[in-house]
Amino acid sequence: MKRILFLFNILFAVVLVAQAQPKITFDKNVQELGYVLWRNPMTITYNFTNTGDKPLVISKVTSSCGCTEVDWTKSPIPAGGKGTVTAVFDAEAIGHFYKEVGIYCNASYRPIYLEFNGEVTADARNYSFTHPFGFGAIRLDKDEIEFKDVNKGDHPEFSILVANTSNKAYSPVLMHLPPYLSAKAVPEVLGRGKNGKIIVTLDTEKLPKFGITRTSVYLSRYPGDKVGSDNEIPVSTVLLPDFSGLTEQQKNNPPQISLSTTQLEFPPLKPKQKKSQNVIITNTGKTDLVIQDMQVFNIALAVNLKKTVLKPGESAKLKITVLGENLSRVKGTPRVLMITNDPNKPSVTIRVKAKIVQP
Repeated sequence: MKRILFLFNILFAVVLVAQAQPKITFDKNVQELGYVLWRNPMTITYNFTNTGDKPLVISKVTSSCGCTEVDWTKSPIPAGGKGTVTAVFDAEAIGHFYKEVGIYCNASYRPIYLEFNGEVTADARNYSFTHPFGFGAIRLDKDEIEFKDVNKGDHPEFSILVANTSNKAYSPVLMHLPPYLSAKAVPEVLGRGKNGKIIVTLDTEKLPKFGITRTSVYLSRYPGDKVGSDNEIPVSTVLLPDFSGLTEQQKNNPPQISLSTTQLEFPPLKPKQKKSQNVIITNTGKTDLVIQDMQVFNIALAVNLKKTVLKPGESAKLKITVLGENLSRVKGTPRVLMITNDPNKPSVTIRVKAKIVQP
């Protein structure tokens, strides 16, 4: 009998060891860079989380060609910890490009491949390809600032490429910054036809609350510029809930959010028309799922969710409506974002594609 119990304990320990593994989860496996200016190196960052229950170690990272230099978090990442893999693309060859980065780690017996693609252009005269958003004579590569899935204590940066197509020197300045944002221009002054970037830094300790915080900043296009819709840049931050206080029972029996889709595509709308579609939210976990916060990211969307607490196995219908009369005034990507108590998916985004019928 003792021998049987001994063998049983050994087998049980082997099973536990087999189940305990690191797991690497990237926020994005593919990044589409669009147009990249010739001989202006681009830094591509892949953020990841160890969603397993053992330390994660990356032993090597490779690139598909000599045009890309790679770096990564080299220290062991504990369970629940975060790290980064970066690739610096030299942009020396004009034309389309597709590159791969190979990750060798103890979470997989084979390499995990990340991708990035785009097109290198020499159009440095008017910047219409590399900086598609016009603010008068100033052009930017982005028309919104987004800090996704940050944790308390983080100080992430967001870069905006800026180009001066005027015939005068220009100093890039963002106006009406809230206390949790700071910005600096590199260089501080752009000469005629020159380009640089604005680096925006988020201080998560100064955010007013967990979940979604939205505001707007304004690009100063010339000395004495005023704020208005034509130089507005929407800002969104998602400060994830703190799951550090979960008990072992809560960790082993989490809620789990499942969506019927994370992307909706609407047929073209007339200017005064509105159309709706539904997304089914289901709790496939073991405890109650709570939708703690939900926001739309522009005035062209409206949402309706009657139940915000779903018991295990329960579903609810999220109605998303596109308002045609507001589509022409939309800045940024139309989307809905939810904050949940699912520790594996604390934030969920539903992207919406919609446009107005062209006359």
